[in-house]
Amino acid sequence: MFATDLSMPPAELAREVEARGFDSLYLPEHTHIPASRKTPPPTGDAELADEYKRTLDPFVALAQAAVTTTRIELGTGVCLVAQREPIVTAKQVATLDHLSGGRVVLGVGFGWNQDEAENHGLVFGERRAVAREHVLAMRRLWEDDVASYDGAHTQLAPSYAWPKPRRRVPLLLGGGAGPKLFEHLAEWADGWMPIGGAGLAAALPELRRAMQARGRDPATLRVVPFGTLPDEGKLAHYRQLGVTETVFRVPSAGRDEVLAALDRWARLIA
Repeated sequence: MFATDLSMPPAELAREVEARGFDSLYLPEHTHIPASRKTPPPTGDAELADEYKRTLDPFVALAQAAVTTTRIELGTGVCLVAQREPIVTAKQVATLDHLSGGRVVLGVGFGWNQDEAENHGLVFGERRAVAREHVLAMRRLWEDDVASYDGAHTQLAPSYAWPKPRRRVPLLLGGGAGPKLFEHLAEWADGWMPIGGAGLAAALPELRRAMQARGRDPATLRVVPFGTLPDEGKLAHYRQLGVTETVFRVPSAGRDEVLAALDRWARLIA
């Protein structure tokens, strides 16, 4: 759900999600939406939906969600990691995972909004390379007692950083199918979050080949269709492809509308 200042609060949403037997809650990120429009809305609409402009910080919102739940995974879908300072972001993720008992899933993306990225001082054409280095540097901060990283865009002198996450933080990469995305997936990600899940049957063999070229077992990769409007046929199709989890779309709205959607999806998975 696009959690905003007008939607159902994250603590209440998370409690209702867990009570209905779902496995996770994912929240997206946009720091701001510039009024200029260098890039059109990714939805194909003439105007960007209002929730993009009102999005809560995902880590603050997920911390609130963690307090009211004990079981569900708490994910970003997606964190715009190239626009973030990696040392601070690594600390936020590790702290949330530590305090929640090891329930964080970090979904990341390269970003589509050129205006937004440039306001963060990011060269838009370099966002994939920057995102990769930020992720690799964060992994070192989470896993090494003395962490360091030396890249073209990111440098970290030998450093201490605690708390460590309670588990190896799963990293899921969002984006459309293609050789560039699959190369990143095969190198450093634990899973793929294709928006909606269209075209999965054709894309998965290409992804498996990219994994094998890197010496990785394709069976270890999580494939998580994201923002799906589910039905029985779609879920059966995913299962046939070997997909084991799907993130359903819930409206960015008040309690009554959100609960009605959760109840529909709960009946579907029951």
